[in-house]
Amino acid sequence: MSLVQRVTSIEGIDRQVPQIPEEWLSPSLSPYRQPNGYGTINGYALSPHHQPHQLRGYGSVKSLRHVISYDALPHAAEPSQATNPTGGKAPYKVPYAKRLAQVCTTVLACWLASGIVFGFAALKPVLISEGVYRELCTPEELAADVEVCYEQDLRMNFFFAVASTTCNVSALPVGTILDRYGPRVCAVIGSISLAIGSIVMAYAFATPEFDGYIIGNVFLALGGTFIFLPAFSIANAFPKFAGTIVATVTGAFDASAAVFLFYRLAYEASGGNFTPDKFFLGYLAVPALILIAQFSLMIPDGYKTVPQLEAKLEKVEDITRDVHDSDDELSDNEVRRLRAERREHRESVLAELDNVLGDAEFREAREHKAEERLAISGVWGALHGKSAREQMLSPWFILITCLTVLQMLRMNFFIATIRTQYEYMLGSEKMARHINSFFDVALPIGGVAATPIIGMLLDSLSTANLLAILVALITVCGVLGSLPYYWAGIGNVIFFVLLRPLYYSAMSDYATKVFGFATFGKIYGTIICFSGLVNLFQPAIDAVNYEMFHGNPIPINILLAALGFLFGVILVAFVWVQGRRVQQKQAKEDAEFERRRMVPESIAESEFEDP
Repeated sequence: MSLVQRVTSIEGIDRQVPQIPEEWLSPSLSPYRQPNGYGTINGYALSPHHQPHQLRGYGSVKSLRHVISYDALPHAAEPSQATNPTGGKAPYKVPYAKRLAQVCTTVLACWLASGIVFGFAALKPVLISEGVYRELCTPEELAADVEVCYEQDLRMNFFFAVASTTCNVSALPVGTILDRYGPRVCAVIGSISLAIGSIVMAYAFATPEFDGYIIGNVFLALGGTFIFLPAFSIANAFPKFAGTIVATVTGAFDASAAVFLFYRLAYEASGGNFTPDKFFLGYLAVPALILIAQFSLMIPDGYKTVPQLEAKLEKVEDITRDVHDSDDELSDNEVRRLRAERREHRESVLAELDNVLGDAEFREAREHKAEERLAISGVWGALHGKSAREQMLSPWFILITCLTVLQMLRMNFFIATIRTQYEYMLGSEKMARHINSFFDVALPIGGVAATPIIGMLLDSLSTANLLAILVALITVCGVLGSLPYYWAGIGNVIFFVLLRPLYYSAMSDYATKVFGFATFGKIYGTIICFSGLVNLFQPAIDAVNYEMFHGNPIPINILLAALGFLFGVILVAFVWVQGRRVQQKQAKEDAEFERRRMVPESIAESEFEDP
């Protein structure tokens, strides 16, 4: 399961401790007044080190707008894409129909390629039927004609664990390449990786003596990350509908797990004649089409971000830009004509920006909704402005990382072993096969169906309450996963496919609200990478299950559920207590800011008093 599958927003606002510039408080300086507006406070100009286009709202210095960045290793001498986005094309310069086609193409590419390796549970029966790793079975196991032998099952589960780890760890280099070289470079690399993975897998199935399954799956996982991670930026094609597009892209990732399901159904319908080598050779059409779309339909650097468009909006709203210094050298008629042309051009650009961003009323309503959402969370700004090192040493980071590692292990263990688990617990291959088949269908559907519910929960619940719901779902899955009943297995699958997308969405939301967008690449990337590396211990859990518990998954399920409950309760309690302290601290900072903000007014009035 990949953490990169769920990103709740491609841009947002980080809290900055409100401060009055020192020059305002100097008795020897008079405050320099400007009209109220973007980049001013109560009529006072911002100090030179502030970047007005990054400020949220009108007249606010309490937060700065950032775009999401996965670059975990930004250049020390250069600002990151999160703090200073560059490049891209203004969306109004591209026809509406073309932008819509680009969004549809991106979603389709994600559905066909971004997360197919997570459909392993659907592919595993095909691997078994084709005798993959059957040579690892002992003579005794072969004589008993067991469906899956011990070493065979371990190797196939390792096949999945390595792919899952690749998805998570590769997010770091892929994010860096995306921020520095753009989405087209990522798409080209992703297409090549998918092609290599398909060819290696096809050759491995066609040539039994060639063990290329793991390396082929690694390239498929790597290619999926290269295709998926840049896909979120397509939301900038329609900034007004960015949230809907992000949710659709995310849903496409969830649905991509169904690619192997459709293949398994075709394999069974053909009586095994539609062999895996034929499927993977046919799958080469997917990276080929993605590559063709990149050079025929998509644009190389993507679209400008909302902060970039808002900066341009601020400029075109300035009517003084119609007047140039060179006008003094021209005649009156020429000056009037030129200024009229400039005004018409400026107003046409303003109309285009209003069309893609929404008019002033729409933008104000959007900002108000964002402020309400942040206020409801109760933790926004907890560690904003601190270095990544300080954030990683805090309990906020340690607790969410521990819980994520546990859930990653538990979820991937379940995906890899669902059929063998229920074969043991139910004592029936038929019922276990039914639960496995139900899971293959429910996994992609659950991720898509849960998306609107997740959005509602993120908007309406505090972070502490959302985490409490997660802990409750974790506990329910743990209990149901330990009961040897068919109904419990079905219930476990239903809650699992709902918990999975909710957990990853909540984790991403937690990271942006607690740590902020400025350090998102380092913080989120570290959690992703560490969780992926720990996931390599999944085969060890499989081995313990076989050797110590003789295939009985209940003890391990109980242990993982108990640890998840323990760390979850600690995290919820910590967030609930610290959230209150964060709110109290911020209220004091705001009150102090308001008190000190009145100092310039007093100075200004004293200068005009009679001696």
